[in-house]
Amino acid sequence: MADTETAEAGRDFIREIIREDIAAGRCQGVVTRFPPEPNGFLHIGHAKSICLNFGAAQEFAGRCHLRFDDTNPIKEEQAFIDAIQRDVRWLGFDWGEHLYHASDYFEQLYAWAEHLIATGRAYVDDLTPEQMRAMRGTLTEPGQDSPFRGRGVAENLDLFRRMRAGEFPNGARVLRARIDMAAGNINLRDPVLYRILHATHPRTGDAWCIYPTYDFAHGQSDAIEGVTHSLCTLEFEDHRPLYEWLLDSLPADPARARPRQYEFARLNLAYTVLSKRVLTQLVQQGHVRGWDDPRMPTLAGMRRRGVPAAALREFVRRIGVARAYSVVDMAMLDHAVRETLNPVAPRRLAVLHPLRVVIENYPEGDTEILTAANHPDDPDAGTRTITFGRVLYVEREDFMEEPPKKFFRLSPGREVRLRYGYFITCTQVVKDAAGEVVELRCTYDPASRGGNAPDGRRVQATLHWVSAADACPAEIRFYNPLFTRPDPGAEGDVMADLNPDSLEVLTGCLVEPALALAEPGETVQFERTGYFCADPESRPDRLVFNRTVGLRDTWARVQDAGAKAGKPR
Repeated sequence: MADTETAEAGRDFIREIIREDIAAGRCQGVVTRFPPEPNGFLHIGHAKSICLNFGAAQEFAGRCHLRFDDTNPIKEEQAFIDAIQRDVRWLGFDWGEHLYHASDYFEQLYAWAEHLIATGRAYVDDLTPEQMRAMRGTLTEPGQDSPFRGRGVAENLDLFRRMRAGEFPNGARVLRARIDMAAGNINLRDPVLYRILHATHPRTGDAWCIYPTYDFAHGQSDAIEGVTHSLCTLEFEDHRPLYEWLLDSLPADPARARPRQYEFARLNLAYTVLSKRVLTQLVQQGHVRGWDDPRMPTLAGMRRRGVPAAALREFVRRIGVARAYSVVDMAMLDHAVRETLNPVAPRRLAVLHPLRVVIENYPEGDTEILTAANHPDDPDAGTRTITFGRVLYVEREDFMEEPPKKFFRLSPGREVRLRYGYFITCTQVVKDAAGEVVELRCTYDPASRGGNAPDGRRVQATLHWVSAADACPAEIRFYNPLFTRPDPGAEGDVMADLNPDSLEVLTGCLVEPALALAEPGETVQFERTGYFCADPESRPDRLVFNRTVGLRDTWARVQDAGAKAGKPR
């Protein structure tokens, strides 16, 4: 099944196009690019684009460029540039020597803008943004020509050069393409190519006060770099005619590559927002603790939550590349995370809601060392030692004073197994003045060390536990969806759909001493509970763990049900 899925994932329509282009001799080598704007952190939607662009280039022995679309200095920061490079590398890809910036081409882009003016394809416009919007027309009505559209070449060149020289304030003038104000595609109704922005650029400083728009810089930068396949999400489909018009309008150069834009459906996740504007708002308004908050769909947030890069790559492979709009269930991502972590994550003991247990027939003051496997299916993972003594802690939910028929865990008179330890039997329940259970009195069978009774008797439950002698206190953070509905903002303000219970912090948890050695970012399985990652804030004297994902796998059940029904998985 896995081999079939891999083959299907490698034959999406983008890769078929590339195969056909190579077979027909339309390209001598495959060159793709990933062009993020450095005005925020990358999110899981970018992971799909990264895996497609870098993955296709690798598959066809080509190369993928990392190119920063740094054409808006007002929103760009070096911190975002650094974070983007870190995230791409973490995801498992590298651009080698092919790191570029749109700002590398500012001089060339400016020269091409002058070429458009000289050939009558561009003009300087004095309309305000509001006036341009009002005159742009609608999907059913043509736009109106700007009163400045008839300016001559000489006047336009003079004004454009003065724009570059800094003579005019922000918003006073723009450079527009002269195409067709009656075009059915609104993007062809004289789009803006340059605007005035008196702002310091992270790379070029104050050398420029006019900056190209994305529409103008994108295709030309592709051409400069020799990109063959410019892969974009579907919202850029209506921009493709402009992309091609601009390329057609460049000065003739047979040596320059002619890139082609192809569009695919973006990734949409239920209960998740991938709008960078909204994510920025969440950070700036303090709804989350930063771009790397584990509730955020950013790659940094997912990494902090303990999601492995390999799981993201597998998730992207499984959802595939298509043109149809779809929304992916978060359970599918969780499934990929579990499948990736299960074979490699070390096992540890942690009690999140401790209930004190006293083994009355165990000698007071005595302890002993037990051996525990780091991974039940991997002997090479080795073992560790844990301490057993008279006083232990188990999960509160593993005890019921009056259990229902199918409750097989601890209750008065019932015997259970302690993981790696002994059989114990509850003999007495101690309550406080309010009637709450605060302690269990038990006995243990000394002959059942290691969890096996010599007489062969069996128990129906095995519980995890920690020893009071050396358990470490820990704070455990649970993360729920950041929004309360699968389509946040569908009925108005997206912030109105924020989940007030997206973060649950448990204090007073107790974990085995080995977890005090966990490095920040290390993910382990708390036995019987789920997968948890040591947070960067975690210290030996203050352990903090983030839940990555629980043990229950609803997506696997959906797949199994589909397979039994004869449906494709």
